[in-house]
This record gives sequence, C-alpha cells and structure tokens, in this order.
Amino acid sequence: MVEVTSSFNVGASKPEDYGDYFAWGETEPKEEYTWENYKWCDGDYTKLNKYCTKEQYGMVDNQTILQLCDDAAHTKLGGNWRMPTMEECQELVNLCTWTWTTVNGINGHVITGPNGNTIFLPATGAITTSGLQNAGESGYYWINSISTTNPYNANDIHNKPSTYGINAFSRYIGRPIRPVYDDRPPKRIGVFSVGAGKKV
Repeated sequence: MVEVTSSFNVGASKPEDYGDYFAWGETEPKEEYTWENYKWCDGDYTKLNKYCTKEQYGMVDNQTILQLCDDAAHTKLGGNWRMPTMEECQELVNLCTWTWTTVNGINGHVITGPNGNTIFLPATGAITTSGLQNAGESGYYWINSISTTNPYNANDIHNKPSTYGINAFSRYIGRPIRPVYDDRPPKRIGVFSVGAGKKV
C-alpha cells in the first residue's frame, strides 16, 4: 500500500485551517512553547532526556525517530496515521510541483503529485517564545526525525512564497503536523501519493 497524505493538518477541519501546533515529540498543544516546558528536556536544550545522540546535549539513547507513543498524528488520530518521514518529505520536494496561492484568504502552496492529485499546505507560521510568528508568510511542518547534526533540532518541511524544502529547528517550537496514512511501518515504499482522498 502506498502512503497517503491527509487533506488536513492535525486539529483542522478543512485544508486551509492551520490546525493545532505541537512541540516535536509532544502529543498535546499548549499555551506557551519554551525549552523550560518542553517534555523531552530538563529545562534546557543541553539537558535532553529522550531522543539524544550526543552527550553534550543530554542523556544519550541514540533514538532518532519518534516512537508512535510520541507521535501526535498517531495519538490523535489512531489507526495507521502517523507523522511523515524524511524520505517521504524529500519525495514531496523533489517529485512534486509547488504553486504558491491563496485558498479562501489563506496563503500557502498547492502541491501537485506525479499522479495529478493535490494537497494544500497553508502558511501556518510557528509558535516560539514570542508567540505565533510568520503566519500567512511561511509554513513549517514537523517530520518524525531529529537532526543528525544537533539532536536539539528536529527536521521539518517548510514553505515560503518563493522557496520550499527541508530544514531543522529547535524541538520546543510549536508547529503543525500534516499526517500520513500507511498500513506498513514508516519507510520508503514508493512515491508519496499526494491528496489521494484520506481525510482526518
């Protein structure tokens, strides 16, 4: 079975809704997003207590991929829903056409897959210690893995009017999640089936 991207973000009711924001590896939205209240550290990015690959940043467990119990898409939606993998997002970037547009007053990209199916990724912004930033100007969506360089960062797929791609940012930041439906464990199993009708 080929994996299918949802039409909506987790917590959204239509494609252009921003939905809920989550720190990476947390399963509930919250009022403030800081290192001090981030679940997987002890108050500071140098004191990670899970998903850590380097001693200078905390307790090393060499886990780099989210467990399903820490995957907000899976815990919120159940079944075979999960967050996307790096390889799946690379396929979105490399194999799909991205068109910046406005849907019902909301800026974002329409992403068209090789099969002609589409999804809309709204420019959701992100929530930092300063509150919601860059909504309507850029979007940031968590991937299910941490950075191979700095474990206090997690990978994301981002979109702006003139650019899109993969990056890594601080795990405490609140970002939306676009869930993926898959009958098999997260791994590369073929071209991302964009917008093939699954709705949350």
